[in-house]
Amino acid sequence: MASAHEESHRTQHTGSIRAAVLGANDGIVSTASLIVGVAAAGTDGRGVLVAGIAGLVSGAMSMAAGEYVSVKSQEDTEQADLVLERRALSENWHGELEELAEIYQDRGLSQELSQEVARQLMDHDALGAHARDEIGITQELSARPFQAAWWSAITFAAGAGIPVAMVPMLPLSTLTVAVPSVAMIALAVLGAIAARAGGARLLPASLRVCFWGALAMAATAVIGKLCAVT
Repeated sequence: MASAHEESHRTQHTGSIRAAVLGANDGIVSTASLIVGVAAAGTDGRGVLVAGIAGLVSGAMSMAAGEYVSVKSQEDTEQADLVLERRALSENWHGELEELAEIYQDRGLSQELSQEVARQLMDHDALGAHARDEIGITQELSARPFQAAWWSAITFAAGAGIPVAMVPMLPLSTLTVAVPSVAMIALAVLGAIAARAGGARLLPASLRVCFWGALAMAATAVIGKLCAVT
């Protein structure tokens, strides 16, 4: 039976939150910037829409692939460490017991108590004890590549869908103003949601994503204008 004092900590969801925020932020910024740059270059409405849709699809796939490869590398490293630890336990049980006890002594337990705690934990789950307290691998924070890839792709597409949906709804002449404006609002909301989920301050988080988003859209608008002049 669960304890009445049991708490739900935010760090248990950091993997999903990180992937979702990164995906949505990148979807909004990169796709809005692409649309603004192409529109500023004088491309017709159909061309701008095609560019936006292409950016949405390619970006979602790229985010999924990149996130999977990155987190899979982390998972491979964790698994390699567990193999080494499993071998050490089979070859030098007593030495690993002393190593775990020293970790608990460094955290404030007496020598006798640390030895007893280490012995009992290793009798129960030796590899789990060393993975958690020596290596720092826990079930809640372990790498999940498929989960990260899925969240990144879905949230990128959701974020990118905002500026793409605006293209057929608005006159071409207004896109270079309307798309950045709506994108900035969406980024501010995203930053606030991410801060809320992570227990951080809302305003600094919103300002961060808005600053970098505005910088990206301004840069692509300038490049689009230069291309149009050329």
